[in-house]
Amino acid sequence: MSYEELLTQTALANEQVIVMTAENRALVRNLPGILGKRFIDTGITEQTMIGAAAGLALRGRTPVVHALAAFLTMRAFEFVRTDVGIANLPVKLSSFIPGFLSDGNGPTHQAIEDVSIMRGIPNVTVFAPADEDDLVKMLPQIWESKSPAYTRINTRKTTYVHEPFTIGKAEVIAEGSDVTILTYGLLFEQALIAVEILKSEGLSVGLINMRSLKPVDEQAILKASAQSKLVVTLEDHFLTGGLYTIIAEVLLKHRTTANVLPVALNEKWFRPALLPSVLEHEGFTGKQIAEKILGYQTTHNQPQILTPEFSE
Repeated sequence: MSYEELLTQTALANEQVIVMTAENRALVRNLPGILGKRFIDTGITEQTMIGAAAGLALRGRTPVVHALAAFLTMRAFEFVRTDVGIANLPVKLSSFIPGFLSDGNGPTHQAIEDVSIMRGIPNVTVFAPADEDDLVKMLPQIWESKSPAYTRINTRKTTYVHEPFTIGKAEVIAEGSDVTILTYGLLFEQALIAVEILKSEGLSVGLINMRSLKPVDEQAILKASAQSKLVVTLEDHFLTGGLYTIIAEVLLKHRTTANVLPVALNEKWFRPALLPSVLEHEGFTGKQIAEKILGYQTTHNQPQILTPEFSE
């Protein structure tokens, strides 16, 4: 099932669902003729769309809104924060071409700080599916929730079949004693490749799909950190504010630490090109990820995980 098919099915079954877009119909081309007045295109006005969505939510509707990720999170930020977050309204934000999925677009259209921005708003939940199968398994719960939600839409088709989704739970693909890769979204595909390369080198490798970033699965993070000599965070996002920061927050909260290698964009936008070239140029192919991990292992000592004890 595709994103559009799922949204069509959901909207036809529930008349309170309103589909909105800020002149970005790539995901919902066929819905205007199906939903009629329940499809609203506000034009290139992301702020107006969010304000209108909040008004509809106050009247019992569930708006599912669409825009390019960069504009949905940054141009409309104040409206998401003030109209949706503060009021804790069930507006569902579907962000198109987040992260490396915007491949050929320059910095103005790159959403690589979106996770940080959205998870910083109280009440707003944040999700990042690995592919289309993951997406359609996740969205029913996300749309049924009464909380505001931001979802990095990923309609890439892969052969991987994901487990059923629960909000706040990670998908643990495998456990490993040497390395565990924690990732989300598009880069899950590359993580699978990296895992096989690392296993061929004789390593015990774990992989976790961090599909729910807020709320996050703290127990999955803590277990991986305790079991693995090295934890790798892999994301098409700035280093600051994303998964690497989330891991740090969780470890500090629980008074523990771990050996963590982040693979992310550090204070830089990516060079626009076709997706395979973007991944290659920025060092995010499965082979390059595996090489980074192997290189790190040979140049760093593996410290024991410390759990400080505090006197009462």
